[in-house]
Amino acid sequence: IPREALALKHNEYIKIQDKESGKIWIEAGVKLVFLEPTHVAVSRVATAWSLKADQYVKLIDSSTGKIRVVRGEQLVFPGVTESLVGDAIAKAMRLKAWEYCLVVDSATGDSKIVKGPTMLFLGPSEAVTSEGKQQAVEVDQETAVLVRNKCTGQQRLVTDPQLFYPTVDEEILEVRKLLKLADHESLICTDDKGDFRYFYGSLEKRNGPEAEPFTCRTADNVELLLEGTFFWEVVSLPAMMRMTGDAPGDICNHARSQFIQLVSKVKLQEFMDDFNGIASRAHNDDQHFYEARGIKIHCLEITKYSCADRSTAAILEQIIQETTNRMNRLSHQESENEVAVFKVNGMIEQEKMNADLLAIQHQHSESAAVNTGTAEAEMIRAFLAGLEKTVPDLQSRIDLWNVLRKGDALTSISQGNAHVYFTPKDVNLSIENQGST
Repeated sequence: IPREALALKHNEYIKIQDKESGKIWIEAGVKLVFLEPTHVAVSRVATAWSLKADQYVKLIDSSTGKIRVVRGEQLVFPGVTESLVGDAIAKAMRLKAWEYCLVVDSATGDSKIVKGPTMLFLGPSEAVTSEGKQQAVEVDQETAVLVRNKCTGQQRLVTDPQLFYPTVDEEILEVRKLLKLADHESLICTDDKGDFRYFYGSLEKRNGPEAEPFTCRTADNVELLLEGTFFWEVVSLPAMMRMTGDAPGDICNHARSQFIQLVSKVKLQEFMDDFNGIASRAHNDDQHFYEARGIKIHCLEITKYSCADRSTAAILEQIIQETTNRMNRLSHQESENEVAVFKVNGMIEQEKMNADLLAIQHQHSESAAVNTGTAEAEMIRAFLAGLEKTVPDLQSRIDLWNVLRKGDALTSISQGNAHVYFTPKDVNLSIENQGST
């Protein structure tokens, strides 16, 4: 019976068996396979596995159970009794410089830590644990890592700067950040023996304000709803931890009790006049309670109060409104008085400035008159001295000066619209009657 040859490509193979001897072998590669009369194909033509550089396959030998690993890059043909472990080609795990994984060998039970950077090809019986790829811990000045030894149970804190990888027997319990305490903060820790350890940001450890609303009654049976604010400071953490587990609650309850007692002894009007003084006595009268708990109260203040009863609250509101109106009227009157005083002061200041102006003007007038008189006298002296040789008689020189001055006066007047009237004496005028004799 004629048979057709089997044509194989470069990546194909087929299993052939000799019926007489029972021998099985693999025919692979580019070729034509001619079957002998006793030869039969025990498998279909199959494709070999083409592996890249980061791929590998596990092949198991059915006759021995041995597994072998073949890495790429290559074309892999199985042996006669070999088959692929799993359903597909496996890919190597790429680990970066800060990554690692835990690998367990199921044949020997051994474990190992594989650190990056590397390409991880698993062995025949190796597998990565369920945690898979993990990141190393970067330990620096503000980061530490808590590690437990799984064999001994001993824990250790790694603080030396490094890129930390645990060993096979270790597991990372926690990555801890450095706790930075502000000046007003503190920290309480317990060690392995259960003892407390205290850490402080500074010597001053002040807490923020706490506000607790509560009700109380005055001596005249008025129920008030109060809201208080107080500031407190922890001066001794050991004393506080020894005496109480709820310091804010103890402070609020005790201060409220003291305040209720004090308010019950005063009437509403007295409370309204001195509620801050009552608040001060509430915490100053019992300092031993706070000192025993390592706490110091700086101040207790009433921030808001109101009447619980509506009718009383309405009356109180009227009182407050009237007080507010009175204060507004007083403030308005004070403003008007200030304006009036400012106006009067302005007028006084203006009159003072006017007086100063008149005095300055008078002084300037006197100075001008003195200067004018001095200049006039100097002119007269020079005129008289200049005519002394020509006109020896002093009275004659004076008369000449007067005539010149009159001429100057007439010249000035003639240039204006004034009318000048002269007496006979002024012009030296005489009338003569010359009749016939």
